[in-house]
Amino acid sequence: MAEIKASDVKKLRDLTGAGMMDCKKALAESNGDFDAAIDILRKKGQKVASKRADREAKEGYVLGKVSADKKKAYVVSLNCETDFVAKNADFIKFTEDILEAAMNADAADAEAVKALPYGKGTINDEIINQTGVIGEKIELGYYGKVSGEEVFCYNHMGNRLTAIVAFNKALDNTVAKNVAMQIAAMAPIAVDKDGISEETINKELEVAKEKTVQEQIQKKIEAALKKEGINPAHVDSDDHIASNITKGWITEEQGKLAKEIKEKVAAETVVPAQMIENIAKGRINKFYEEVTLLNQKFEQDNKITIREYLKQSDKDLTVKEFIRYGLGN
Repeated sequence: MAEIKASDVKKLRDLTGAGMMDCKKALAESNGDFDAAIDILRKKGQKVASKRADREAKEGYVLGKVSADKKKAYVVSLNCETDFVAKNADFIKFTEDILEAAMNADAADAEAVKALPYGKGTINDEIINQTGVIGEKIELGYYGKVSGEEVFCYNHMGNRLTAIVAFNKALDNTVAKNVAMQIAAMAPIAVDKDGISEETINKELEVAKEKTVQEQIQKKIEAALKKEGINPAHVDSDDHIASNITKGWITEEQGKLAKEIKEKVAAETVVPAQMIENIAKGRINKFYEEVTLLNQKFEQDNKITIREYLKQSDKDLTVKEFIRYGLGN
């Protein structure tokens, strides 16, 4: 067996980031062969990764960056289990390396990123290796990219949230930044109405219709209760009815009558279909204003929308696509 020198152990530790004793054992097992020792440590990482596969990696480091020609922007999230690891300089550097590799390759998706070469293996190999070194579950939580005539990236302080946005033409840097910050703050789900799936719209429409029906029924219930001299706020639930009888705010008879009125009105009320449609459509339009970027009110001036804000800069300026990613998304 070859003599294991302290300098060799340190060298292997510097190369891999593994613990001193783990490096010493790997060198002893490989008879001093560095490449073999690295493989041994990687295998250890694979074992640790397997053991921690059911753990949740909710912390991490989210980072976005713009290409040199400002035509593409990329974002990656390297996830871990604790905030302590997420703030570690080596973990941050690894995230930066992954992003740089993804940008250089213009990787299509997360699987393509994980297959990119890194050191003597791939990025995925190193993720597994780092799981062994750190002792926490490490995973590539997200990768995405946008492209346009000009793009912008906003990394929120603390690197837990990034917004990248692509525009249809070159624009003032301040305008681009304001739009990216709007995306980060207001979390739109699409650029405009046509970017929302039919499934989502139908779901929201059903919710809007049901809410409309319940509101109309509630109005009739409140009117009927007031006609009997009962305060609707005192009987808005069975628990409140019971507690308010105890407090002496309503009598037992009033409590019983309130329940009968609510059941009777709910059973007899028929809300006109056209009313339901009209109110539901209004709610859907409000939904569009809240969740589509171009229709949102500009956070710095709520008298105008983002669409109007962009046109103040250039009448033809608009957003092509965006990605907003934050830990917990």
